[in-house]
Amino acid sequence: MATEIKVPTLGESVSEATVARWLKQVGQPVAADEPLVELETDKVTLEVNAPAAGTLAEIVAPEGANVGVAALLGVIGEGAVAAAAPAAAAPAAAGAAAPAPVAAAPAGASVAALADAGPAARKLVEEKGLDASKIAGSGKDGRITKGDVIDHVAKPAAPAAAPAAAPAPQKYQWTAGTAGDRPRAAQEERVRMTRLRQRIAERLKEAQNSAAMLTTFNEVDMTNVMALRNEYKDYFEKRHKVRLGFMSFFVKAAIQALKEIPAVNAEIDGTDVVYKNYYDIGVAVGTPQGLVVPIVRDADKMGFADIEGKIGELGKKGRDGKLSMDELTGGTFTISNGGVYGSLMSTPIINPPQSAILGMHKTQERPVVVNGKIEIRPMMYLALSYDHRIIDGKEAVTFLVRIKECIEDPRRLLLDV
Repeated sequence: MATEIKVPTLGESVSEATVARWLKQVGQPVAADEPLVELETDKVTLEVNAPAAGTLAEIVAPEGANVGVAALLGVIGEGAVAAAAPAAAAPAAAGAAAPAPVAAAPAGASVAALADAGPAARKLVEEKGLDASKIAGSGKDGRITKGDVIDHVAKPAAPAAAPAAAPAPQKYQWTAGTAGDRPRAAQEERVRMTRLRQRIAERLKEAQNSAAMLTTFNEVDMTNVMALRNEYKDYFEKRHKVRLGFMSFFVKAAIQALKEIPAVNAEIDGTDVVYKNYYDIGVAVGTPQGLVVPIVRDADKMGFADIEGKIGELGKKGRDGKLSMDELTGGTFTISNGGVYGSLMSTPIINPPQSAILGMHKTQERPVVVNGKIEIRPMMYLALSYDHRIIDGKEAVTFLVRIKECIEDPRRLLLDV
């Protein structure tokens, strides 16, 4: 009896997904609850598991197809017999028994090689009927690009006419206004934007179009917080089983500043201003799929160890593509740390419908004046981008100054002053 594989419920306000990748091919055996296919929505990537054991008999929705909730993705047949049927049929042909096993191995290798190839390269390989396992990939992690396929197709012509091999480099020359510019296009790879990347683009543009966005800057001396961290980090990790980073200090400092300047923790809803009396802090995380902002809920009720542990957990889930919809929605304020990538200064974009975002940056030693003397201190630029419709300049500057004060004197975080 066949078992249908259908699109599960995708989450609130999400009605459609894109088939990102099939983890099994037709004819391969599958176990119950084994991941079969990855679906990509505009917020998360999720895996659909096999509803029953058997053999993947049919793929109804190929990679790249858009599917709705409850749509049919594929069909699982009974047992693993179907997987062996094509192999058993080959020896039945008279005189073809010996070559059959030889042909099967390259086919499997070809499928494996195509798995990580770009869409343009994959299409060209299929059109030409090529063996992808024999194509050398020059892309990231050895991925096959469209240019690699074109080069592979061109190679057989070289041995046939040895004297003509010398001019081969000429194919990469470019001559304006002639057909010579075609090889440039052959070296390009056109890849469709993922749903997540499309959604990121939409939301960032939405923020720029709807908010009266402005950024204010300050700098913070990291000397004291670095000294405190260095003194207690080993004991902290030993006791709490989690590393002590700087993000927990900034989350704590932000909450203290949000309590003093509630407009920064509010949002506009039509003609109303909604003030949030809770503190769900979004922490921006870079993933292979794009930037996501998982939420540390009720962060004001958490200690340093709880915050560090939660950020670590959400960061790992984000990089693995395992974040749930609930973990990505409902934040009241966002912190983004571009410093981990080496950014010295930036103007972060608000994460709608929130009204502000704090940007942290690289800590770098600089000469500063301290008590009338020039000293070398580890300094970090801070940036607060905010919606001027709801937050006044005085409030924004005061908010950033409060964070600066808490980081430069971390005792304030313990005394709540």
